[in-house]
Amino acid sequence: MASRRGFLATLFAATTAPALSWADAGSPSFIAAAKEKDGSFALYGLRDDGLDAFRVALPARGHAGAAHPTRPEAVAFARRPGAFALVIDCLEGRLLATLSPPEGQYFNGHGTFSADGSVLYTVENIAATSEGVLGLWSRNDDWARIGQVPTGGLGPHDLLRLAGSDVLVVANGGLVTATVTGDETGNIPTMRPSLAYLGHDGTLLEQVELPDLRRNSIRHLAQRPDGLVAFAMQWQGDPAPEAPLLGLHLRGKAPVLLAAPAEEQALMQGYIGSVALDHAGDRVAISSSKGGRLHLFSVAEEAEASRFIAAFPRGDVSGLAASAAGMIATDGFGGVLSVAGDALSPLARAPRAWDNHIVAL
Repeated sequence: MASRRGFLATLFAATTAPALSWADAGSPSFIAAAKEKDGSFALYGLRDDGLDAFRVALPARGHAGAAHPTRPEAVAFARRPGAFALVIDCLEGRLLATLSPPEGQYFNGHGTFSADGSVLYTVENIAATSEGVLGLWSRNDDWARIGQVPTGGLGPHDLLRLAGSDVLVVANGGLVTATVTGDETGNIPTMRPSLAYLGHDGTLLEQVELPDLRRNSIRHLAQRPDGLVAFAMQWQGDPAPEAPLLGLHLRGKAPVLLAAPAEEQALMQGYIGSVALDHAGDRVAISSSKGGRLHLFSVAEEAEASRFIAAFPRGDVSGLAASAAGMIATDGFGGVLSVAGDALSPLARAPRAWDNHIVAL
């Protein structure tokens, strides 16, 4: 029988042991999903130099992920329309939980955590109507689903939480989605994309629409520390080669739309796959895997003064995230690249195809 002294020593050790952190998982700076050469799929942790920190196998193609703010845990989301989200212990490569949306709903590939990491928010569609909802999951209650709130629009895709607050920002794409193929062509004449700001309880705080550009589906998001949101769009229907595909918005103000010169803008083929702001918030990049281009813009303190800087050709470029040096990009050929200052330069290459997104931790 254990002595009282031994029991108390064990209890003290358990209660004073430091909590595991991302440093214990090799100090990755990013997570990204990829397809391997043999056709299998995995989630990778990447360091600032573009090299691998960890690998965890996935059962099917991943899209984006959500990283816990302090613990080495990540949620890998299936590609839209998706039926799984995997909660992964990135230290041991162990599956902690498999999340499934309620019957008649599906995941849209993105999510985020509350500031304290206790609640996971997942972006979902109601299949019958394409109405958007955020699913709420309790990490502290074995990942139980504890509710859902409307996003204020159809076909939501990306989601972020404004730094230093509980305000959530949703990119409502405005499109009806076919649940089997994922095609989004059913309501182009009547689509209403929007940028929606929600309280943690689902209260709609502010909603921004683009009345003159209703065919610009708002898809992906990034933010500056002061709350400026960059949003990337995808043009639907008939080609509009000069339509702006990048927007900037600060709550309470009108959105600012940015585009490259007309000839360069047309090369993006109306499609942006990812967007990122650097940590300083004075550079924003957008990528087009369809156009094989990366565009770089300056971001002024007053958003209206922001401007196009440069274009970089890069085949199948898509993933973008802020990095220590500026920004990092990934492509479908295994390339990892640095966007520093006004230049694009290679960091690493791996024998895999990176998927659409890279997520900063």
